Amino acid sequence: MLTFWGVRGNIPAPGADTVRYGGNTACVEVLVGDQRLIFDGGSGLRVLGCHLMNQEQPVKAHLFFTHTHWDRIQGFPFFAPAFASATQLDIYGAPALNGASIKQCLMDQMLRPNFFKPLQTMSASMSFHNIAAGDSIALGDVVVETWSLNRHTSALGYRVSWQDRVLVYATDTDPTQTSLDPNLLMLASGADVLIFDGTYADTAYSDPNGSGLAPWHLGIEVARASQIQHLVLFHHNPCHSDDQLDQLERQVRASFANASLAREGMTLDLAAG
Repeated sequence: MLTFWGVRGNIPAPGADTVRYGGNTACVEVLVGDQRLIFDGGSGLRVLGCHLMNQEQPVKAHLFFTHTHWDRIQGFPFFAPAFASATQLDIYGAPALNGASIKQCLMDQMLRPNFFKPLQTMSASMSFHNIAAGDSIALGDVVVETWSLNRHTSALGYRVSWQDRVLVYATDTDPTQTSLDPNLLMLASGADVLIFDGTYADTAYSDPNGSGLAPWHLGIEVARASQIQHLVLFHHNPCHSDDQLDQLERQVRASFANASLAREGMTLDLAAG
């Protein structure tokens, strides 16, 4: 089961005109093969944490970061299960462009004057894993593979395989590409669900030279070339209202019928045929 807890890019966007799609930044939960995988820790991670604290069983999860831009890590200091001693967290991420490990990046944002509680006050059992593109991580019968997506941000993409089902999380692709990236096509090949960074405003990624594909057009091209079953566009522009995103979804579906825009609370059943 796949659940979206945060779907925005850059900065949270609460307000009356973002209620239907949601205003929290990136966080996606995947329950598969008795494993709980969490992709990115934007402000949606706080909401997921509140949900998990209402469950009777202690939290055990694997938290994967694509990169350490603020919208991907800003929810981590507010993730309530991390302050519970019974929680077990495995945390994965590649080194930042300055060489800082994922642990260092998460610690830095919790130091004064940015935050009032250092990471050391989190009482959960936490294991940090430094990973790189090309790694393959076996979690029971679930396999998580890592791929390079964007040399400008060192962002990773993730391919999750379980039995005969495949989910791909590719949400910080390079908008300056003038053609389809072969690496991206291999990552997405034959996936049942592709979560793609395709709806961040065309104008926000505008190229003054007029080259490259608009993000959502690129998502459709990738979906077609890789024979994707379901395309989900994600990482919405914080300036886009619900009505604007409705219009964009209609445009996308006119070109690729089995596509949708991610909404907070939206779920997809990965076990469905």
